[in-house]
Amino acid sequence: MNMFVSKFVTLGRIGIHPTCWQQFVHRSETTAKAPILNGLTVLELSSVLAGPSVSQFLSELGASVVKIENKQTRGDVTRTWKLKTETNGGNNNDDRTAYFHCCNSGKQSIAVDVTKMAGLDIVHRLVERSDMVVASYKPGDAEKLQLDYNTLRELNPSLIYACISGYGQDDSRAGYDAVIQAEAGFQYMNGSPGSLPCKMPVALMDVLAAHHLKEGILTSLLHRERTGEGSFVQVSLIKAAVSSLANQATGYLIANSIPETQGSEHPSICPYGTVFQTGDGRFIVFAVGTDSQFLRLCKILDCQEMTTDERFQTNASRVKNRDECTSWLQQKVAELQDRDELLNRLVSVKVPAAGVNAMDEVFAMPQAREVVLSDSVLRKPSGLRQVAFDMSFMEQLPNMTVPPHYGAST
Repeated sequence: MNMFVSKFVTLGRIGIHPTCWQQFVHRSETTAKAPILNGLTVLELSSVLAGPSVSQFLSELGASVVKIENKQTRGDVTRTWKLKTETNGGNNNDDRTAYFHCCNSGKQSIAVDVTKMAGLDIVHRLVERSDMVVASYKPGDAEKLQLDYNTLRELNPSLIYACISGYGQDDSRAGYDAVIQAEAGFQYMNGSPGSLPCKMPVALMDVLAAHHLKEGILTSLLHRERTGEGSFVQVSLIKAAVSSLANQATGYLIANSIPETQGSEHPSICPYGTVFQTGDGRFIVFAVGTDSQFLRLCKILDCQEMTTDERFQTNASRVKNRDECTSWLQQKVAELQDRDELLNRLVSVKVPAAGVNAMDEVFAMPQAREVVLSDSVLRKPSGLRQVAFDMSFMEQLPNMTVPPHYGAST
């Protein structure tokens, strides 16, 4: 056994550098109740967003995660995806970009060349001591590298192998969020009337696929708990995207309606999501889903005459006369000079509404601050939690280590 591997395997179920191992042990011992996935070990053979966000999710629930990074490319490609603000000062040599920080907390990084026998041997030995692999290879690539499920389950029959692909195991194309947004209909619907189709600024297809994979993993863990068997769970970006079209899909399938660009408007509700501007130049949206809410909105805006106009008395009539309804409301909203005062009045009568927040305003909200991870040494944000739910059987989530430098645990 080579010395690199022996250093790992002598440290328990998953091999990591002794210093890093102590960090994991310390993390699990300092919580009042052990995290639900404490003792679970995960090997990440994935990069960019979807797979890594799944691995961080598992780490936040107590699992130990080792990120295998490609020596030939110097690791996860998002280590090179820098914003302009990251190249205009500060530490330009830091290989942990803002993008990389979004889904790589709580992990250790090992740099390996799996095209070489020594590197492949290291990964195979780690697989023997792992509970799960999270992978995102193109169909066929894992087999070429001898890192596919059929190969790895021979080493570890109870292994859960969770993978993300672009189009499923029978289509060798790589999956890219922007391409999937276009193919799955999201981009066609997104934009203002008359504008070009518009890609959403968040890689939502990756996020959706990650959530589906988490569900598959948790189901596989329950299956293994009951049977002792490992399993292969796969998610494709395209199927995750299409299954998330929700009412827009059934609008076509059931009512033969092909969604068009509507800006922020809802195809079946009015006013819902439309952006209005108050007299102080700030933006606001309403989410009026019932006729009673519309009555209260009109009272606040001092346009009760709309409630007796047959064009606006019901949601169906407001959808039919959307342009007239929206124009009238915009005129009344523009007469008000203080958006925050208007929001407070709407909240007081239970009319759903919100200001359109920029990112700095988002993280001024206490709920948003609760999902921010912090660097305890530098005392600054280090990422976002992937676990956004609370559980009565876990008093608190483990503290997360900051995203690792490339190959830091090699």
